Amino acid sequence: MTTTELQQNPSAPAPSATRLNFAKSAPKAFRAVIGLDAAAREGLDPALVELVQIRSSHLNHCAYCLHMHTSDARRAGESEERLHMVAVWKEAAHFFTAKEQAALALTDAVTLIADGGLPDDVYARASAHFDDKELAQLLALILTINTWNRIALATAKTAGEDERVS
Repeated sequence: MTTTELQQNPSAPAPSATRLNFAKSAPKAFRAVIGLDAAAREGLDPALVELVQIRSSHLNHCAYCLHMHTSDARRAGESEERLHMVAVWKEAAHFFTAKEQAALALTDAVTLIADGGLPDDVYARASAHFDDKELAQLLALILTINTWNRIALATAKTAGEDERVS
């Protein structure tokens, strides 16, 4: 659709450009992110992993990853009630343990790090619930999901099309 056609019919959907398949176009980089993802999860509670990935995906507006990780969380037994509360975890803190709240606060700060860095109180709260190894793993997890979010957004992945099952 040309610019003129868009001006004449502004409600028409913009043309979608075909984006590259990151995994096929940069297989070594893709495998490296998969390796980081696997390493980051080691030793962390799988339910906590999904909560962190869901929260980061909310903050980054990544529908593809949000759909994937809420589906994974459901399959792992996470309740619908808690899944709905992740987006508003501060206002619904009673749905989450103190450790989960600390992880979610860290996720918020690291995901939005350009907005104010990682405040000392958020770091202290996380370090009160996680030993150094766990805290490093949690940071690696947050960094990894942010990378996945950016890959999915930059390559226009479609929510609901989980490539892991194909």
